[in-house]
Amino acid sequence: MKITGEISTQHTHPECVAKALDTDNMPYMKTAVRENTVVFTIESEKIRSVVATTDDYLMNLKIAQDMCEIEKDKKTAEKDRKHN
Repeated sequence: MKITGEISTQHTHPECVAKALDTDNMPYMKTAVRENTVVFTIESEKIRSVVATTDDYLMNLKIAQDMCEIEKDKKTAEKDRKHN
């Protein structure tokens, strides 16, 4: 029996978040961007794998979001410095 799941989260910088998360994907996982939403899908025959992977993904999602915000703030500050 296949178990499938999808997590959709909205972000200010979805491309950045998806790129950060995509590097950890295994063959049974996929990360995509739809408008301002990051969509994570998983498909496995083992519930334990789905639960563990989802737990890891959610922790990594928070870190990716934080890092993308820091990078955005850093670029904005550099741009402001150049214009002043």
